[in-house]
Amino acid sequence: MNRFLKNNWIYILAAVLILILFSLRFYHLTILPVFADEAIYIRWAQVMKAEETLRFLPLSDGKEPLFMWAAMAFLKFIHDPLMAARMLSVFCGFGTMVGVSLLSFFLFKHKKVALVAGLIYAISPFSFFFDRMALVDAMLATFAVWTFIFAYLSFTQERMDYAMIAGFMLGGAWLTKSPALFFAIMLPTLWLFIKSPKRLIKIIPLTLVILIIGYGMFNILRLGPNFELIASRNLDYVYPINHFLVSPLDPLKPFLLQSWQWLVMMGPWSLIVLGLIGYLINWKKNWKQMIILTIWFLGPIVVESEFAKVLTARYILFTIPFLIVIASSAFLEERKTLVKILAVILVFFIAQSLIFDHWLLVNPAKANLPRSERSGYLEEWTAGYGIREASIFLRNEQAAHPNEKIVVGTEGYFGTLPDGLEMYLNDVPKITVIGVGLGINKMPQSLADAAKSGDSTYLLINQSRLVANPASIGFTVLSSYPKAYRPDGTRDSLLLLKVKPF
Repeated sequence: MNRFLKNNWIYILAAVLILILFSLRFYHLTILPVFADEAIYIRWAQVMKAEETLRFLPLSDGKEPLFMWAAMAFLKFIHDPLMAARMLSVFCGFGTMVGVSLLSFFLFKHKKVALVAGLIYAISPFSFFFDRMALVDAMLATFAVWTFIFAYLSFTQERMDYAMIAGFMLGGAWLTKSPALFFAIMLPTLWLFIKSPKRLIKIIPLTLVILIIGYGMFNILRLGPNFELIASRNLDYVYPINHFLVSPLDPLKPFLLQSWQWLVMMGPWSLIVLGLIGYLINWKKNWKQMIILTIWFLGPIVVESEFAKVLTARYILFTIPFLIVIASSAFLEERKTLVKILAVILVFFIAQSLIFDHWLLVNPAKANLPRSERSGYLEEWTAGYGIREASIFLRNEQAAHPNEKIVVGTEGYFGTLPDGLEMYLNDVPKITVIGVGLGINKMPQSLADAAKSGDSTYLLINQSRLVANPASIGFTVLSSYPKAYRPDGTRDSLLLLKVKPF
């Protein structure tokens, strides 16, 4: 043991430093307000936890439930529901970081490359941001990396046990999100690693085992109702196959440009530089690794850009680990001049990333987020600024008047509101949350009836969706919770209104 420590103390120290940098994800974990999809997923998990017969509830919206199943365990031990679900994503991110390091080591057989890969993943704003969000994409990225690892080990060592584990990883991915189909389709690319074409006789059965186990796990969802909605809801997000023949460059071109912008801003761009250098350095000696990693990185991005109706940065998160492995491979270089250049680029990457991460930890509004991401997470109705504060106010009101019933109307029926508010008030049965629609220009009848019956009645709504003066339609403004500023200097606010006595 002493000899091992003596020979590897630098690597051990570097690993400890990487773990410390990764652990920054736990700091101010709820500083960013709840996002629309987070509110939905967490609310589903709460309902599923409370009612055993609803364990397949996400299928009602065509979503796979594994993330919510896992979130149920975190909700049991952590009181704050947003923190609980985001903690799950942090642990998924840890699994991805470990996987990225191991994958780099398996492919390039070099400890330094593995440590650089772990370092890049730990601080890259792309992974840092989404590992702190209660979204399914962090879990999908974890399964992507580990499906690759165990499939690689299975094919190179011709072992059935690794194939079975790879199948379980693929099944986990399939139970998390539909893009897991990419992993199944790209599995045969790993056949390039086999020693000779003759070995395909053994490799093809191993591949079938992975696919059978993965698809078998996915079919567990047939036990729940609405399984067919997964396929139908997927059609809401993707174009049919013939779209390629009808309009091949729309939305391919704009989505590719947008993906490039996300990588430049959140990679950040120095990661792309390292990736290009890694590709050039390793093309001759490690061309198989470069081809396969490029397919797993760029393949899904190109396909999603061609066929997706909507594309956001988190949809390509599961491809980022493979870019990181490509970038880390640059450090196989041994020529002193190039090593110094790579060290400078890495230091620049570290500085860029830590500055970005600093703002994500202390003031997300100042972080250099792409326009599409900043809008959704900080500025518009999808950003849940004020929901937690409003829930605290309502909780205190109920505690002060325990015999009174409180009714809270919210804009919409699904999403940031009312799910975000119900998420925080899940344990207060005397507070009823009801959706009242959008574009409120008069007192909703359901709230008027509640107020007339003697209930304390409120409305929680974004100012942009209130198309009348609150006082003129029977409301008193209690609180206003502003969101981040838009580029034009305007900002939306969440309003907590109380119905005036009748």
